[in-house]
Amino acid sequence: MGRGSGFEAVFLDPVGQSVQQRWADAAMTVAFEELPAVSAFPVIPGRRWGPGLWWSATTGRHVAAGSNAMRAQLMVLDRDPDVTGFAGRPVRLLWREERGRVRSWVPQLFARYRGGTGLLADCPSHMEAGGDRAVKAAEAVSAACEGVGWIYRRLAPLDDVLAANLKWLAGYRHPRNAGRPGLMPVVAEAFARPRPLIEGVEAVGDPIEVLPVVFHALWHGRVTADLEAPLHERVLVGPAGRNGPGAAGGAR
Repeated sequence: MGRGSGFEAVFLDPVGQSVQQRWADAAMTVAFEELPAVSAFPVIPGRRWGPGLWWSATTGRHVAAGSNAMRAQLMVLDRDPDVTGFAGRPVRLLWREERGRVRSWVPQLFARYRGGTGLLADCPSHMEAGGDRAVKAAEAVSAACEGVGWIYRRLAPLDDVLAANLKWLAGYRHPRNAGRPGLMPVVAEAFARPRPLIEGVEAVGDPIEVLPVVFHALWHGRVTADLEAPLHERVLVGPAGRNGPGAAGGAR
């Protein structure tokens, strides 16, 4: 990699072989959302939550998650209708500093948007995590992404209430919670106008059957609620597309 060659990308091809090529070319041609991690997430002794897998309702596949903070951001992106795919650590970026020293960084998360653009992101547990090295890497990766029309973000940790609500709804994201045929349209109609959750549920039928369907609908945005306030039986639930706080959209 020459001093003036800009950024390089290192990734694993579908058979697990390491590939290095010019970043501008890789960004336009490589399906990073289909690739394995270029390096494993570290296991840090003493932490309560380590690397794991997130089942994506968007893709129907598992995504590697390196931390609880990253899993929370995956929940947000998995609900974003503009996101079509994800991967954990699929690419390492290389560049040279002014003095010629080679630097590298592996962003924790890649997301693909409709239209083909991409997001590279890190998911710190707090915004000061990583210190000066993370700050300098963020500047470099931001420049690399800007050069190809992508976005880089250090995603701020979620508010505790929003994170708890998303975690609860995520338990109902699988299609098995969509209910028997014909039930979802009835649920959507029950909340065509905002009303307390339990009132809409009881108007449809047995709460044991209907509640999972409503939570599934809330996850997928077919009905909406303020997810920045605690979920409870009297929370107002309304129709899809209703403006309000707690939309928890993607990191754009």
